[in-house]
This record gives sequence, structure tokens and C-alpha cells, in this order.
Amino acid sequence: MAKDKADTSSLAKKQAVLPFSIGQEEVAPGAVATIELPISRLSTRTHMTLPVRVLHGSKPGPVLFVSAGVHGDEIIGVEIIRRLLAKISVKRLAGTLLCIPVVNVFGFIMHQRYLPDRRDLNRSFPGSSSGSLAGQLAHVFNQEIIRRSNYGIDLHSAAIHRTNLPQIRISADNARAQELANAFGPPAIIVSQLRDGSLRQCAAGQGVDILLYEAGEALRFDELAIRLGVRGILRVMHHLGMTSKGRVAPTTTVPVQSSKSQWVRAPEGGIFRAMYTSGDRVEANTILGYLSDPFGDTDIPVCSPVDGIIIGRTNVPIVNQGDALMHIAQVMKFDTAVKQMDEIAEDALSDPMFDEDEVI
Repeated sequence: MAKDKADTSSLAKKQAVLPFSIGQEEVAPGAVATIELPISRLSTRTHMTLPVRVLHGSKPGPVLFVSAGVHGDEIIGVEIIRRLLAKISVKRLAGTLLCIPVVNVFGFIMHQRYLPDRRDLNRSFPGSSSGSLAGQLAHVFNQEIIRRSNYGIDLHSAAIHRTNLPQIRISADNARAQELANAFGPPAIIVSQLRDGSLRQCAAGQGVDILLYEAGEALRFDELAIRLGVRGILRVMHHLGMTSKGRVAPTTTVPVQSSKSQWVRAPEGGIFRAMYTSGDRVEANTILGYLSDPFGDTDIPVCSPVDGIIIGRTNVPIVNQGDALMHIAQVMKFDTAVKQMDEIAEDALSDPMFDEDEVI
């Protein structure tokens, strides 16, 4: 009996959850804390920090980070994280959830995509402790967030004056990321290459599987994109065993899958009158819209080069030669793609909003 008790005690110690260390602080199991990671000091001597909300469960489980605002004007992810936090109970959480709603705090304050040094944070990873401002911020995020995590969901939107269909982007030949993307249940899953210096590439190099969520437009909220984002993250958490139950059921609709996409660009400058929008299905040679001069003397049809789904488009009709007009993803099951996306959107918008006390 003594030996059995010893074995049981040993097993209990192995299953015990230790405090979560981040920065210079520790978060106890079953606790929630907001950690301010030092970044820089402004010319006014004001200290700038990277705020991180840590939800450290009392049960063992993976570490998942959810980040937004890597580009300072992409604010949809900020609202997604705000709503997500209202729905998670740390007492029922297995593992650790790290929420970073505003990564690029400098750009967020100025309503700008980039940092004050005009560098793109998402091309600056893994960064350097002695590099540019973007490099130093990327270094802190890599050291304190990515290296402490098993999985990540990075929330983005299109650049200013463009809009994206809600979609998950994953890298090729990553079965685990594909599994998590399916669990998320977006309208579309796009297999795209890793970009040099991106957060996703940095994480992949350290064995951290990342889902990149793209939806909506910079400096704008989009209710469908926000709801799909919150629901998707909750589904992923449930899939990872971080939540035992939830009010969001697994998706029953298979997302549209694509491994190839291309932008249709303006053949010359003028005024573009679009005939289609994000989520629409188009066939090769379909007229996407017309490009004319201000007098209407010319009227040039702009056609789709492929069969596919429009996953992004410009919102500004005034264009110059070479400007990106519409982003089209080629899809394998062309006939069912639009029906699938309509079902996903209808399901998300018909779902009643949670009360603040309805937590998972």
C-alpha cells in the first residue's frame, strides 16, 4: 500500500500545474493577470509596453496565444479578443490562454499600419534586442509569447481601402494546421506560402502551429467577420481540449479550400465600377466590372482569369494602372463553394449574442 501511495503522489506532482512565467512575473494556476512587457520609451519619456492578458488554467493543457494589431490599423482582431475574453472562465480552462489585442501599440495609437520607423512589424521577426524599433518589438513578442506557446492564432484584416472575405491562411504540408483550420470553420481556407520575416514564419521555425485569420477592412468593424472570429477561436480551444464544453457547436459546413490565388489588376487608370464583391463565385472570363475615364469615353471590361471565389477587393473606385482590384482564389469544388459560404454566414449571424455571464 505504501508503494501505491507513493506512486499516486508522484503522479499528482506530474499533473500539478505550475505558475506561468512571463516577463518578470508569475501567474498562479487559476488566475488572470495583465502583464505589461516593456518595449520602449517615447521622446516624451513616456514608457510604452506590450499588454498581455494571461489566463492560466488550474488544469494542464496547451498554451495558445491570440494576437491582433500586428498592423496598427487592423482593429477587427482587437474586438474579437475583447469578446473572446468575456466568454472564457479561467476556472474552467485547461492550459493557458495569452491574449495580445494590440501588438503594434505605436501604429494603433496613430491609426497607422506601420511603426514610427515606417517598418512593417510583420516583416521584422524574429527581431533583435539591439535592432530597429520594429525589430525590438518583434524580439520581445518572439521571446515572451511565441516561445512560450504551443499554438497561435494571429488576427488580421485587409489593408486600408480593401476588404477581405473571412478566411484562414495556413502553410502547405502542415497537417496539424489543417486540422485546426477545419476546427475553426471559416468560409475559406487558403494555403499560402510563408513570408520572410513574418510572425507566422517565425513561429513555424520553432514548431508553433499558427492560424492566420484574415477578415474585413482596416479601421472598420465587420460584424460577420467578428462573430466568425470569436466562434472560430472557441472551436479551436475546444478542439485542443482547453474547454470541456461550449455554446458554439462544431461547424457542419466544410470550408472552401484553395491553394492558389491571384490579384486582378487595373489595366490602366480610371474609375472602376465593380459588379461583384467578396464571397461571390466567378467563372473564367466573367466581367468583374468596368474601368472608364471620368468622361465615359472609354469603358474597359475587367475579366476574371480563372474560376474561383473573390476573397478580397478594393473599396476605392478611383484606381491607377496596376492597382489591385480583386483577389480571386481558385477552388477545387467550384459548384458548392458559394452555398457553403452562405450557410456559414447565415449560421453566424443568426446565432444570438452571448450574455456577458455566459462563459465557457
